[in-house]
Amino acid sequence: MRDFITKLKPATGFSQVVHLILRLLLPALIFILIRINFFQLALAIVLLSKWRMLAVKPRYWPASIRANGIDILVGLSTVVFMMHTSSSLWQLLWAVAYGGWLVGIKPSSDTLLISSQALIGQLYGLAALFLEWPSAPLWWLVTGSGIVCFLAARHFFDSFDESYSKLLSYTWAYFGAATVWILGHWLLFYGFVAQPTLLLTVIGYGLAALYYLDHKDRLSKLLRREFVLVMVAIIVVVLITLWQSTKRKIV
Repeated sequence: MRDFITKLKPATGFSQVVHLILRLLLPALIFILIRINFFQLALAIVLLSKWRMLAVKPRYWPASIRANGIDILVGLSTVVFMMHTSSSLWQLLWAVAYGGWLVGIKPSSDTLLISSQALIGQLYGLAALFLEWPSAPLWWLVTGSGIVCFLAARHFFDSFDESYSKLLSYTWAYFGAATVWILGHWLLFYGFVAQPTLLLTVIGYGLAALYYLDHKDRLSKLLRREFVLVMVAIIVVVLITLWQSTKRKIV
């Protein structure tokens, strides 16, 4: 549905209004389905809305799925977030945020916003993974985290025409999976965010910001030090919290 709507590409006037309304129908429909407890149908609607990614020859399916991966992650994660709250206000806010994604963030071709898409997709995907399956087998969490990190990294680097996009994406996926493999033995939550999500978000956002600024020739030594110090400080706090929690369990 959304890909079909995108092809209309209205410019101004009445067509633009219709285009906007059609885009906002999806989050509205998801909100209604969640309110009447049709969770599985809401998830199915998100997947069905991407039917056009398979309307190509089968050999192009992997590339098509990868290209739509971040959008799928955000859509499915939004449904998961709405499922895990009984507050109609919070569910409405998640639906509004998803509408903002579809209308304001997803259609953009600006490098900064495409980078933001990747970072949002990783945050949403990891948060939803641990929120929905906190007691899942470790191999499942490791695999899921690796896939989320790969899709986010590939989406990010492709916007810069990075020649080592595939290699860097696999490297980040391996780092994400390894982090979850280590921390998954002592899974902690800060609100609804698991500590692997927090760590990978801090490190990922910091590295992405450094890469973006360096690509734009705006990365000074002072900025580099500030980013590194903030990243290290947050990582240390998370690790200290993890160590204290593990120590209490042992005692």
